[in-house]
Amino acid sequence: MAVSTGEDLLPVLTASALRKRYGAKEVVAGLDLALAPGECFGLLGPNGAGKTTTLRLLLGLTRPDGGTISLLGLPVPDQARQARVKVGVVPQLDNLDPDFSVAENLMVYGRYFGLSDAAVAARIPELLEFADLTGRADAKIETLSGGMKRRLTLARALVNDPDVIFLDEPTTGLDPQARHMMWQRLRRLLGEGKTILLTTHFMEEAERLCDRLLIMDRGKAITTGAPRDLIAAHIEPHVVEIYGGEEKPDCAASCQRQERVGETLFCYATDPHDLLAQLQQQCKLRYLHRPANLEDVFLKLTGRDLRD
Repeated sequence: MAVSTGEDLLPVLTASALRKRYGAKEVVAGLDLALAPGECFGLLGPNGAGKTTTLRLLLGLTRPDGGTISLLGLPVPDQARQARVKVGVVPQLDNLDPDFSVAENLMVYGRYFGLSDAAVAARIPELLEFADLTGRADAKIETLSGGMKRRLTLARALVNDPDVIFLDEPTTGLDPQARHMMWQRLRRLLGEGKTILLTTHFMEEAERLCDRLLIMDRGKAITTGAPRDLIAAHIEPHVVEIYGGEEKPDCAASCQRQERVGETLFCYATDPHDLLAQLQQQCKLRYLHRPANLEDVFLKLTGRDLRD
């Protein structure tokens, strides 16, 4: 995935003891993080965890109440504008200009970085190829599908050939085909040595793409590490989901932990052999045996309650 995450390389982005308060609520509460060159770093958390505020702080769009930030060796927010020259941002919602064509959107965005029209024009064929939009340079935004718009927004973030790319829920609203294509493009960027900071509600996405990640809630970091390490540390290796309104079997002897959510019983086990043998004898029960995943970790650490 990433080109290198060697400890001898200086981080491209660091935050230390980062804090931000709105009124009586502290939405970022002493957060620490560091991104190594060439890695994909995930910032995960439920709604209201403080992810969006953290991104704004790291980009210098919001001034922190405490802590320090360094982006590409420059202090943020004091020199945020200079640092953002080599940063690309894909916002949560597409903000393409509907009055401009595909190529014109790229051209106008390049001017924000002080790039000449000639320099941007030279990059447009490459950016369109990257977004799988070759032949669509003159198309109006309203004629593009949701997946095309999302890929164009990613291509637009690359106009200035950034070293660091901020991705705020880049695949929300995309169908599976478009999501997988977006993942391919992000892996390609990582292969080119770009550094990515990713926020997402898709745990599969984080597990597939991220070298490391941080799970936060209520402004604080809960845990950080590589996805596989977090799964191994927090969840038993096997999960058996038992569905339906029928009477469920007794999992206590086979499972280290069980959790009932509605009509589903989740059994977490080191060795589910006995439980699976028991379930095979109960033909009326529907069940799924699967390996533990990052979503199991996320729900265990942040809870299953809905957040506004």
